[in-house]
Amino acid sequence: RQPGAGRPVARSAQLAIKPEYKNIEGVKVRYASAGKSGGPTALLLNPLPQSILAFDPRWERLCEQLRVVALDLPGFGRSEGGLEFMTFKAQGDFLRAFVDELDLSDIQIVGPDVGLGAVLHYVIHSSHKAASLVIGDGPGIAPSSNGSVIDKMVDSAFWRMVFRVAGAEAFVAAANALCYVNYARSYAEVTDYVASYAGRIHQVTQWFANYPQSLACVDPYLADIDLPVKVFWGDLDQLLFVDNGERLHKRLKRSDFTVFDHCGHLSYQVKSDNFAQMVMHWVGAGHKTV
Repeated sequence: RQPGAGRPVARSAQLAIKPEYKNIEGVKVRYASAGKSGGPTALLLNPLPQSILAFDPRWERLCEQLRVVALDLPGFGRSEGGLEFMTFKAQGDFLRAFVDELDLSDIQIVGPDVGLGAVLHYVIHSSHKAASLVIGDGPGIAPSSNGSVIDKMVDSAFWRMVFRVAGAEAFVAAANALCYVNYARSYAEVTDYVASYAGRIHQVTQWFANYPQSLACVDPYLADIDLPVKVFWGDLDQLLFVDNGERLHKRLKRSDFTVFDHCGHLSYQVKSDNFAQMVMHWVGAGHKTV
C-alpha cells in the first residue's frame, strides 16, 4: 500500500460527468449519458460503496470514442430504491427496464462489483440487448472466495448490525481503506459516496444477507451465456479474491481474462488509464475476436 492510499485529496471539484434523473417504473434513478453520437454504446453500472462518479476520472476519454451511459442501480448511489432491490434478480429486472426506457441496443455492459451480479442476471434471465460484457471485482460464481469482511457481512447478523450502527461515513471510509492500494480519491467523490449511502446501510447489508440466494440464481447458468465476456480483476483484491475471476473465466463459453497488477478491489479506479483503454479496445473491436 502506498502512503495516502484511500485518503481523499483536494482535486478539482469540477466533474466531467453531468448526472440527471429519470423516473422508471416509479423509481427515480440517477444516470448520465454523453459521448460520440453514433458510436458503440457502453453502459457503465455503479460499484459499491461508490456511485457512477467512480468513472469520472476517465469519463471524457471514454466519450471520445464511445456513446457512454452510466447508471446508479436502484438502491445504490444516488438512485432511489429500498430493500426490494437488494437481490441480483431485482437489479437485473430493473436493468432490463432501464435499457428499454432509453431504447438502447447492442450495448456493451460494464459491470464491476455489485453491477456484476445485476449484469449476469439480466443476460441469463431476460431477452437482453447486450452485445458483450465487461465484468469483474464482484460476485458471480459459487462458491465465492471472500475476504473476511465479506464473510462477516454475508454470514453474521451481528456484524451487519455493526455496519448499520457505524453509518455511511464509516462504511465508505472502511471499505476504501481495504480496497485501495495506490489511489487517492477526490473530496467530490467522497462527499457523493457518503451522501449516497446516508441512512441506507441497513439495506446494503441486506444485499449481503441475500448473497447466497442471489448467487444461486446465476451460477448454474454461467456456461449458457453465449456472449463475448471480458473478465477483469485486481491481483491484490482482499474482498473478493482473484481466483473468483479465474474460475468465472473458465466457466464462461466465450471469455478473455485481464488481471491488473498491484491493484486492489477497485481496479477500475486504481488503474483507470489501463481500464479505460481496455474498455475502449473491447467495445471497439476486441469483443469480436472472442
